[in-house]
Formats: sequence, structure tokens, C-alpha cells
Amino acid sequence: MSGLASDLIFTDKKNYACDLEQKLKSKEATIGVVGLGYVGLPTAVKKARDGYKVMGFDVDNRKIDSINKGINYISDVDDEELSKLVSGGRLQATSLFELVKHMDILTICVPTPVDQYKQPNMSYVTSAISNISKFAQKGQLIILESTTYPGTTQEIIITQLEKSGFTPGEDIFVAYTPERIDPGNRSFSLSNTPKVVGGMNEESTNLAALFVGNNVHRVSSTEVAEMAKVFENAFRFVNIGFVNEMTMICERLGINMWEVIEASNTKPYGFMPFYPGVGIGGHCIPVDPYYLTWKAKEKHITSRYIELSGQINDTMPSYIEYRVQKMLNSKRKAISDSNIVLLGVSYKKDINDMRESPVLPVIENLENLGANLTICDPHVGTFAVNNKIYNTIPCTEDVIKNSDLVILTTNHSDFNYEMIAKQASLLFDTKNAFQHISEFKGYYEIL
Repeated sequence: MSGLASDLIFTDKKNYACDLEQKLKSKEATIGVVGLGYVGLPTAVKKARDGYKVMGFDVDNRKIDSINKGINYISDVDDEELSKLVSGGRLQATSLFELVKHMDILTICVPTPVDQYKQPNMSYVTSAISNISKFAQKGQLIILESTTYPGTTQEIIITQLEKSGFTPGEDIFVAYTPERIDPGNRSFSLSNTPKVVGGMNEESTNLAALFVGNNVHRVSSTEVAEMAKVFENAFRFVNIGFVNEMTMICERLGINMWEVIEASNTKPYGFMPFYPGVGIGGHCIPVDPYYLTWKAKEKHITSRYIELSGQINDTMPSYIEYRVQKMLNSKRKAISDSNIVLLGVSYKKDINDMRESPVLPVIENLENLGANLTICDPHVGTFAVNNKIYNTIPCTEDVIKNSDLVILTTNHSDFNYEMIAKQASLLFDTKNAFQHISEFKGYYEIL
């Protein structure tokens, strides 16, 4: 009798996984994407393009209305493709979480920011799984994609599902597959970037890998997958901090750091180039390493490399201020009442993404010192710093000619670099974007 009961339980467990596997293979599975931002919307579009029926969930009615009208708001999503997927019934959005019960797979793509003390803000993740668990059904697969500290899937997702009466790994499946989206990258997208997949058990990993598709790298647990994501970005964070420190040293020594990097990069092994800048921006690199330092402190470990790199990177806006003062002083001018033009305010070239843009603290510093600021950015219209509204303007000859100093902060392709070099009396290049320009009107410095 006990053996028969055991067999029945085992068969029931396997049936959930087998049923979902068949739905995935036949593209009959319905996909729910929770969070329709820079990760969620591209994910929803890709899955709809792959042939699944997709429902996007969000609490922002503006995003929901926009999607349901076929209107795009993410630069990495093609406007026409989104419109076709919506009109064809492959993709729609809602704020009604009770529709979760009709989904076969739910992937959570909500923000995971840090607070003012650089501690994790997990409220979006806890809210998402709380809403999901109220309407979740047996046989579903729940995937967390948001970048987070190792242990999140177990501590927040699985724990909440258990409280809701499920037995994760048996009647509901859970995995972590960290997002890998680089806004504006035309070479690597969701379609050709390998994806790390770690489930809470073998069935969960297999189902998540099948859902992800090609280019899957399986790992042994959700914790390994979580750690891989924060390690990737901590690696970049630390190396950028190092090169920023080397840039400050090279400036004092009268050495061009960009030339040093170019020379070192001729070595065919054992070197990877990283480049200096006004700071670190975006949704991952300035944030994710602090998830790891926070978790390490729970175990009484101090992540000295990450914390030191963070201190160096955080000083870059002040270092830019120092360089600006030095350049203006060479012309016997003070920052106060100087006409300074900043070229670019988004955190990287050719996109409108302002998340954690390192240009914003530069603006704040120069504004506090009394500079008259003009901002040019072809991808950004209106933005705010400390509740002050800024409107960008086109980068014209008159704008450059009438400035005391021009600072290139984001190297957008749309800028006319030849014109800027010919019109600027003082030019500070933080991106090495003028390296091929041979003729300058005035004084030129590189970060």
C-alpha cells in the first residue's frame, strides 16, 4: 500500500513537469511577464515573436495603455514589431493579477535598486511574488530574472510559495535566469546572448532551459545563477574603478591613459581593456555589486575590492569638477558664471536611458558652483536634477562657439565632432571621442 502511494505521488509530480514540457514544445504555453520595463518588455516581445501568447503584468497603467495601443517606449524594442504582435493578439498587458491563474510560466522582471545607503531594495520582488502567489496554480513555472543577491530565490520566492500552500519543486517549479540586456547593443540581444539557468531542482532547471531556448548554460542551483550575475557586474565594477584610479595617476604624471590602454591591448593574452569615464551608469553595474557586499556582510565578510572600487567610482564627478576648474583657470576664468556646455546626459552612447547616469552628479556639482549650464543630447529631451528641470537643446555651432568650456560626457554618434573641435575654445573629452580629429580651434584635454 505504501509503495503504491509513493508511486502515485511520484507520478503526479512528473505529470506537472511533463505537461508543461509539452506545452512549451508545442508553443501552447501562455507566458506572463511581470514588470514591463527595460528587461520585461523586450522579454515579452521576444517570447511573443517566438510564437507564445504573452501577457504583460505591471502596476503602471501608462505602460499598460501604451502596450495595448501598440506604442513602444523602450529603445531596444522595434516599434513596428510591437505593433504587429499586439494587433495580432500575441501580446497584451494588464494590471489584473488574477489573470496569473491562466499563465503557464511567469517570469519576474522587476527593478532591484539600492537605497541611499547602497542596501538592496527588494520591495518590487516581494510585491511581485506576493501578487503572483495569490493566484498561482499547480504546474506553473516561476522564473526570477531580476538581478539580486545569492539566496533571493530561496528566501523570497520559494518561501512565499510555501506559505501559499505549494510544494515548490513538486507541484510548482522555480528557477533563476538572470537578465542579460545591454541597452543599445546592436551586436548582442536577447536572441544571441547566452543565458544562465539555475533551478531549485532538476525539473525546474529543465523547464526553465526549455523556456529560454538556445544558448543555455545550466548551473547546479539558483544560488549559483544569482552569484554568476552579480559576479559579472562586480568584475566590471572593480576593473572600471581600477582604470579610473590609474587615470587620475596618469594625469598627474602627464601621461595619456587612453594611449596606455591602447598599447596594453596589443598584448594577445592576459589583458582586457576597460576605459575611464565620469562615473558608472545604467541599471546593473552601479547597483549589483552592492547586493553582493550586503549579502557578504550577513556572513561577516567585508568585500574590500568592491567597496574600494565604489569609493573611487563615486569620486569621479568630483574629479571632473577638479579638471574643469583647472582648465578654466588656465584661461583665468572661474567656474562661477562660466558658460559650460555638456554634450550627452544619458549613461551611454546612442540611447535615452538615464538610469544612474553619472552625468547627473556632474551637473549637480557644476550647478552648485554657479556655472551656467547648457545640455545637448539628441536622445534625451527633459530631465530633472534635484527637482530642477533641464531641457536639452541641439548642438549647434552657435552653442559651441558661445561657450567657455565644452565637456563631452556621452559620446553620441549624432554629435558633429569636427564642428565641435573647430568651434570650442576649451574642450574636455571624457570619452576619447576626438582621438582622430587633427585640428582644434582652442585648448583640448582628454580625461
